[in-house]
Formats: sequence, C-alpha cells, structure tokens
Amino acid sequence: MKKWLASFALAALVSTGSPGLSRGLEFTADRVTHTDRGFHYTRIFYHDGMWRLEHNERGPVSVTIVRADRNEVWHLLPATHHYKTVSYHRDYALHLATTLDNETSREMIGVQDLDGHPTVLYEVMTTSPAGFRESYYQWIATDINFPLKLAKKNGDWMVQYRHVKLGPVSEVFFQLPHHYVPLDRTQLDGTQ
Repeated sequence: MKKWLASFALAALVSTGSPGLSRGLEFTADRVTHTDRGFHYTRIFYHDGMWRLEHNERGPVSVTIVRADRNEVWHLLPATHHYKTVSYHRDYALHLATTLDNETSREMIGVQDLDGHPTVLYEVMTTSPAGFRESYYQWIATDINFPLKLAKKNGDWMVQYRHVKLGPVSEVFFQLPHHYVPLDRTQLDGTQ
C-alpha cells in the first residue's frame, strides 16, 4: 500500500498542470530530487514541451530525452552508443505549473528567498481521485513566475530547481545523436 501511495504521489507531483506556463517556455536548470532512495541530481534543458535530462549519477543511462510531441522517450546509453525508446507516460512529465493536480486548497505561509529569487511559500492540499489527501509546500519565484521547490509536508518527497535560466534553448538538445542506434529486443533480453 505504501509503495502504491508513493507511486501515486510521484505521478501526481510530476504531471504538468497549467499549459499557460509551459507553452513557449524555454529554460535550463539543475534539478535536485529527494526520495526514499536518496538525492538525485539532474541538469534540465526545456524547450516548448520537449526536455532533456542529463543525469549526474552512475548508471547505464546518462541522458533521457523526452519528446511528448512524439509520445516517445529516449534513454541514451553512451557506453554502447545505443538508445532505448519507450512510450511517453505522465510519470516523465515535469511539474512546471503554479498549481497542483487535484488541488483543493492553498494557503500562503510566507515569503522567502530561494536560490536568489524572492518566493512565496504556500501550503497546498490535494485530494486524489481515490480520496487520499496529501499536503505539500510549494515555493513559487515571484520574479520569474516559476515553481522553484515542491515538497511533501511529511518530508517523503521533494524536487527543487536551482540556477534557473529562462531563455532560448536549441532544439539540437532534443534530437537523437546521429551515431546512436536503437537497442533492439534481443539486446534487451540477452538472446541472439
């Protein structure tokens, strides 16, 4: 049950809400995520509904390119110059809206500077379609109208954007490298 709740909360938090903020939005940022599995650091390049995640941790995948416009996600495997394609799912979405999905109430807690930006801190309540209530803290930068930090009130989950730079991002970041080839099913299964 706890795993299901955690998965639901993560899916609810990372989904995009207001298309007004993400439409035409271009930025780069460092993202820090904290879960029960520790801290994860990622560099993000975002361009009008496409995003590139450069993972700063060990593992076979060092870059993930999300193309919601094509309903595809590419995981790049640089050691072998392969890529794996999976279907886009809302779990890949970034929460870039200033409101949360299924939000039922929002109360201003105060103001705070965060990563050099003036922010307004809110306590936000949500209710899932199954009726589960969750409480979050959300910091919205007032100078750039950007949600810099979102955390579950109980401390189970947090995402923070640092060094946010609004401005043009080349579409080159969201293309497959020419020398990468698809990882086929036999390579995934280890069969010949």
